[in-house]
Amino acid sequence: MAYLDDPTTQQANLRYIRQAMDEPLLERGHELDLARRWKEKQDEKALHELIRSYTRLVVAIAAKFRNYGLPMGDLIQEGNIGLMEAAARFDPSLENRFSTYASWWVKAQIQDYVLRNWSIVRTGTTAAQKALFFNLRRLRARIDGQSARDYLDNDAVTSIAKELGVQKKEVMEMEARMNGGDQSLNSPIGQEGENEWQDLLPDQTPNPEDIVIGMKDGATRSKWLNDALGELSPRERTIIQERRMGDEVVTLEDLGKQLGISKERVRQLEQRAMDKLKAAILVKAKDAGLDRAALFYDR
Repeated sequence: MAYLDDPTTQQANLRYIRQAMDEPLLERGHELDLARRWKEKQDEKALHELIRSYTRLVVAIAAKFRNYGLPMGDLIQEGNIGLMEAAARFDPSLENRFSTYASWWVKAQIQDYVLRNWSIVRTGTTAAQKALFFNLRRLRARIDGQSARDYLDNDAVTSIAKELGVQKKEVMEMEARMNGGDQSLNSPIGQEGENEWQDLLPDQTPNPEDIVIGMKDGATRSKWLNDALGELSPRERTIIQERRMGDEVVTLEDLGKQLGISKERVRQLEQRAMDKLKAAILVKAKDAGLDRAALFYDR
């Protein structure tokens, strides 16, 4: 659904569009001359003429995005930013047409604006998802033209996912997003309902009982670990502390130099120490009535 400007804004946009369309087209040689004058001499007059001559390009590209529910004037202004970025980066020595080069920058700037403002929820965080966002409607229209379906069945989802290089789940999620729109969690349920949608959201935080149990379990495991460390030799304990319990892991080579042994010997001692720790903790767990799965579950 397109955004509707107020009458005053609409008139201002129409004046700007007419002015853009009245700008004269540039001959190839004059266009390159303007680009060289700006790049080599920072001639602002040349830059302004180059930019003004291609505002019609911005208007044409912006018009393709007018159905995303955003103000046409904002789309045009974002496109102008992309046009200026293109002018700053354009290399006239390659003798390419400026319009060809600028089209990519204008489109990219407008697409970025649409993604940032179409929804309060971040949309299209990867290149594949951006392609899905901007091409789903086109592909959906092509599929709808071949069938009377008003939904995407599994074959349609598979076809779109394959063509755009995304997962089927992403296609279905984007379809739901684009058809649903944003809704406030403070919206009431029903016309006269006193409850809000946020009242139905489950609380994912642990309850007090789980917190207390977790703290007790953590303290118990810490005591078992300290007891097991006490059964290691001083050298094994040093290796475990440096390799497994520090904020920064010490390399086998550096630890070998510190202990006066080879790095392969450090690796062997580390493995032996880990086996001792594991065996000692399993004994503690067995004595406490816990099986192996319960001890290491989700840790």
